[in-house]
Amino acid sequence: MKRRVLWLGAAILVVGGGVAVMVVKGREKQPLVVQTGKVSQQRIVQKVSATGKIQPKTQIKISADVSAKIKKLGVVEGQWVEKGAFLVALDRERYLAAVESAEANVRSTEANALLVRQNMEKAEKDLTRSKELQARGLESQSDFDSKQTAFQVEAARHKSALEQVAQARALLKQSRDDLSKTTIYAPMSGTVSELNKEEGEIALGSQFQADVILVIADLSEMEAQVNVDENDIVAIRVGQAAEIQTDALLDQPMPGVVREISSSANASGAGTTEQKTEFEIKVGITQPPKTLRPGMTASGDIVTHTNDHALSVPLQSVALRTVDQLMKKGETRKDAEARFKADKDGFVEVVFCIEKGKAVARQVRTGIQSDELIEIVDGLHEGDEVVTGSYRAISKDLENGAVVKIDNSKQPEKPSAHRTQG
Repeated sequence: MKRRVLWLGAAILVVGGGVAVMVVKGREKQPLVVQTGKVSQQRIVQKVSATGKIQPKTQIKISADVSAKIKKLGVVEGQWVEKGAFLVALDRERYLAAVESAEANVRSTEANALLVRQNMEKAEKDLTRSKELQARGLESQSDFDSKQTAFQVEAARHKSALEQVAQARALLKQSRDDLSKTTIYAPMSGTVSELNKEEGEIALGSQFQADVILVIADLSEMEAQVNVDENDIVAIRVGQAAEIQTDALLDQPMPGVVREISSSANASGAGTTEQKTEFEIKVGITQPPKTLRPGMTASGDIVTHTNDHALSVPLQSVALRTVDQLMKKGETRKDAEARFKADKDGFVEVVFCIEKGKAVARQVRTGIQSDELIEIVDGLHEGDEVVTGSYRAISKDLENGAVVKIDNSKQPEKPSAHRTQG
């Protein structure tokens, strides 16, 4: 009895195991569920994204040319000023004293030059009289030579005195110029967008490092200074349309036009994993709202290419596969290489088309792309039925020639990248 029970248990295990194997095999043969769509002509707008700051198109940083304490500020931040309006008064006592000293120095050098000129004129007269007397034999050669030397000395002294006068006048001119720079006026009409100093603070006058007191900007013309990655800069052209948004005004997208492209790159994070090279471009905002302010964080989408009749598929429909992954059952690699040409990295761009209930890989050549669509330049025809989802199926599970089940009641999930790779 015991032996019969053991045999029966073994039989049940065998039968159960066989059933389990059949169930597994049945599951393996179940077709992959996919979603499909038709290849069609659609409008594709390719854009390049960039981030940066909002700046006025025209702004002037006002700094002092001379160092002094700020005695008076004639404006407040946000105030509109006309060209020539008073802005800043610096302490002028030291520079006024310098002017007075320079004026006295000019008078002194001019008086000295007058005295030297009189001495020179006397020496010249003595030389002329000596020359006449020598011609009549009434004066010796040595006396004549002595008077000639005396005249030459006085002439040289006079020339030196005149140079001293010129130097004194130049110093007076510089002192007066420094004095005039203690009062600063607006070089243009605009809004005081920044005010960095207060009365009583020291303004450092320097030609090498500006100590900005305030900034005047024309807020009627604004632009976004944004950075574009080096891989995208080749597609940027002056005159291309753009759309600018700011974090503070998310509900107000602003149209713009590319006005300027930097010819040199800005590199950051050199020698690290975060190293990147970018180019600065300026996008003029055609209709800036009154609430737009300099310094706001901005993001921009620049339209680089547009095709109103592009043969298109959803972006996620294009996958990357190796030639080995595209080989069908019973096919040699040589046969696969005859149909698929890999790029330098060993990958093939493919789209899976539906043919008699199977997903058949077709190599394609792509063009421009938007956030959702990609142009098919070669490899497909309008009306072809292609696999559009799921993203996992296209990116990983789908094999060339696999039997599939179409269920278009589901919306294809969105991919996290612009290319899918098995």
